[in-house]
Amino acid sequence: MEYYNYIKSLHLIFVITWFAGLFYIPRLFVYQIEAFHKPSPEKEILGKQLKLMARRLWTIITWPSAILASLFAIWLLIIQPYWLEQPWMHVKLLFVLLLYFYHYKTHIYYKQLQKDIVKKSSNFMRLWNEGATFILFAVVFLVILKSAINWVFGVVGILVLGVLLMLGFKIYKNIRSKNPDA
Repeated sequence: MEYYNYIKSLHLIFVITWFAGLFYIPRLFVYQIEAFHKPSPEKEILGKQLKLMARRLWTIITWPSAILASLFAIWLLIIQPYWLEQPWMHVKLLFVLLLYFYHYKTHIYYKQLQKDIVKKSSNFMRLWNEGATFILFAVVFLVILKSAINWVFGVVGILVLGVLLMLGFKIYKNIRSKNPDA
């Protein structure tokens, strides 16, 4: 089982790149939505470039990383099936399912914006951008603490982070309303 750590490393690398894509794509959505409401020709120029950036990020980095992270995770569980007997792993897998749901919903937003269908506001996308952060916190605490109970402290930390992010978001929104170039 000397290759276990290599597989684990590859899993972690692709989890990191998957999250990197999930962290950045909603920011691109924010810019796409804001560009959509600009006058011509700025709307078309920015829209075209931002769609290209989103397509490359989503299809070249985010989706392949999600697939490879999942494949390496399955491989790890095949090698070490006893992890599936651990209560913390059950909770972690629930958060992984939540991550897949988040990824799927993000994919829906991606497809809409690629077709110039704007159903959400840029403010919504700023908040949506934090979804992956919450899942990441929960999963990291679960994996490090390896406890189905102690992760609650991590989730409390996530909630505190959420409150701080909401406050930061409100402050940023106030600053932007006073100075649109901020």
